[in-house]
Amino acid sequence: MRQKASIILIIIAAVLVEITSIVQYLYAQEGIQEDVAHRAQGELRVKSLKIQNVMNEVEVAVREMAWAVERDIARPDSMLPVTLRLLADNDIIVGSAVAFEPYYYKDRGKQFSPYSFREGKHIYCKQLGTDQYDYHHMEWYTVPMHTGKGHWSEPYYDKGGGEMMMSTYSLPIRDKNGKAVAVLTADVSLDWLSKVINADQIYPSSKNLIISRTGKLLAYPVESLVMHSTVQHVTKDFEDTTAHFVNSQMMAGKSGQAEVRDNNGELYYVFYTPISLSNDSSYISSGGVDDSGWAMAVVCPDREIYYGLRKVLFNLTLLMLFGLALMGFIVWRTAKAAGRLAQINEEKERMRNDLRVASNIQKGMLPKTFPPFPERDDVDVYGSLVPAKEVGGDLYDFYIRDEKLFFCIGDVSGKGVPASLVMAVTRSLFRTVSAHEAMPDRILTTMNDSMTEMNETNMFVTFFAGVLDLPTGRLRYSNAGHCPPVLLRKAEPVPVNVPVNISVDTNIPLGVMKDWHYTLQEVQIEPPATIFLYTDGLTEAEDSHHAQFGEERMKQVINENETLRYENENGIPSELCATVTAAVEKFVNGAQQHDDLTMLAIRYTKQHRDMRLLRNLTLPNDVQAVPQLSDFIEKVCAALDIDDYTATQINLAMEEAVVNVMKYAYPVGTHGDIDIEAQADDVRLRFTITDSGKPFDPTARKEVDTTLSAEERPIGGLGIHLVRQIMDSMNYERLNGKNILTLRKKI
Repeated sequence: MRQKASIILIIIAAVLVEITSIVQYLYAQEGIQEDVAHRAQGELRVKSLKIQNVMNEVEVAVREMAWAVERDIARPDSMLPVTLRLLADNDIIVGSAVAFEPYYYKDRGKQFSPYSFREGKHIYCKQLGTDQYDYHHMEWYTVPMHTGKGHWSEPYYDKGGGEMMMSTYSLPIRDKNGKAVAVLTADVSLDWLSKVINADQIYPSSKNLIISRTGKLLAYPVESLVMHSTVQHVTKDFEDTTAHFVNSQMMAGKSGQAEVRDNNGELYYVFYTPISLSNDSSYISSGGVDDSGWAMAVVCPDREIYYGLRKVLFNLTLLMLFGLALMGFIVWRTAKAAGRLAQINEEKERMRNDLRVASNIQKGMLPKTFPPFPERDDVDVYGSLVPAKEVGGDLYDFYIRDEKLFFCIGDVSGKGVPASLVMAVTRSLFRTVSAHEAMPDRILTTMNDSMTEMNETNMFVTFFAGVLDLPTGRLRYSNAGHCPPVLLRKAEPVPVNVPVNISVDTNIPLGVMKDWHYTLQEVQIEPPATIFLYTDGLTEAEDSHHAQFGEERMKQVINENETLRYENENGIPSELCATVTAAVEKFVNGAQQHDDLTMLAIRYTKQHRDMRLLRNLTLPNDVQAVPQLSDFIEKVCAALDIDDYTATQINLAMEEAVVNVMKYAYPVGTHGDIDIEAQADDVRLRFTITDSGKPFDPTARKEVDTTLSAEERPIGGLGIHLVRQIMDSMNYERLNGKNILTLRKKI
């Protein structure tokens, strides 16, 4: 009877193993397919961005040099140095010309076009226009002259010019009457495309290709077809019409993926995306599609994608047969299975070690250096977190960017490891989003959308985020269902803390509902003052009779404790957290707690010093007025006895900042003034740049990674990067319809 039961058990186990194998195979196949899609799309994004960055860098370089051509258009001999400078400053550019209308300079002939080109490490010059090379009928000249806008030409072999495969970006040059009289060009060799497209392929047999807007092959595994054939010609004999659909989609500037079979019946997965070469809106067609650039595709063979899985399935089948035979032996040995208890104990110990490591990792994510800003005299911060278990779900964070203190506190629903994982994700999201966003409501909205999409466990986070502008004391904040912070202000005539709740709007916690727009609130903090934030683990701490500590008891502890008086200079934030923690421990008297205890205290004490200098300057929105700024800066620095090198650096930073305001706050065609105030005390020199233009926050730009190459680095941002490097701090505020940019330098 026992043997029969064992046989039945083996049969049932075999069936279950077979079903499990099939299910695992299907899930693995689906997972691999999703992984391939993600990897291919990621590769397309990375490589298209590399190409776009290079082309956009060329476009920006040409646009930035066009002013020099237009300024010196009356002097034909000054045209060649412009092309030389373009090549010298931009390694990716292999040729540059200034090509004029026929007989524009009557003494220079019909085709006047100074041209500089690169051969190896050397740069040469020549006259481009000749009877054999009549550029007036070439695409790179006719299109921009006709449209009046910048243009990327179709790739071509420049016989008589650069003598290579290239694409040319050309920009119309206008005379003082606004008439287009010439084009400034930059040639980009296409040799580097193959290196970019064939680097880091997903699979050894995968194929990458790039086509132009007309379908011409710019990069392709078969090098003999590059620039000599089109994607339509390569796929013209395909019986699978999906290939022709993919071709039309790519040339239409669309992205997507498809499955295509060749005439041998082999299946391929095709992923494609457009590569925009220009930000110029003139390339947007009536259908809303950007047809300015090229398209890129990644083709992955099905046989290679699933080769590993199918091999595993074959081996798994063999192992399963062996396992069935072995299972009979295991059934017989089950009764003698000793050591199970030891294995369980070992597993428990491993789990304890894992929890200990997780706890250390979690604590390592939180700020732990106090005081965090010893060099500052206007703010001090202290935070503490006591988890109820090995790992907890509470978090806090803070840092200073552009003279603004970004801070947050949160409480994840649930306990243990799941809550700690959500806590880690939440803290990382706060750092990532706030790195390029200064408004707390938008920070919370973005975090909520991201957390909702990946919230498969239905956990949520109560969260409070604030941004304290240190120069002005203006606190912007947004709340997501968290406890309202307490503001401790100085009371007269006795300098003690008066705890008052900061008013917060009712908003849902993070991770509950997508597309929820969190409200923005604001309050003016008058120093000296302390902002005290906490989680409900403080107010809901229970003693052995289940009585709670409560908010009123918390305020009473703060109000009555003598160590928190404002004449005490021994570190109010740390004293505050230590006092409240001691009061909670005394209240619970050893009772086990079920929630984390987290506090964050921020003391704001803005210092006031006597003014040494106050001067003002008003400039029109015109770069021609920049020399007035230089004279103004020189006089300010001279009055403060600032050395020549530092004065030159300050002047450079101020020019970059003011020109940025002229360029972005006042769009082309609009006029306005820019007010500049210089104010200095014994410690710092402060410049305040004010304009009434459209909202423009230069501090919102990400830090430029100067370690990257020109191809990898995003276009723009070097000017603001220079200002950040020279000045000690940069702060932006939008007040009463005006942009206010403040730059500070210690003197």
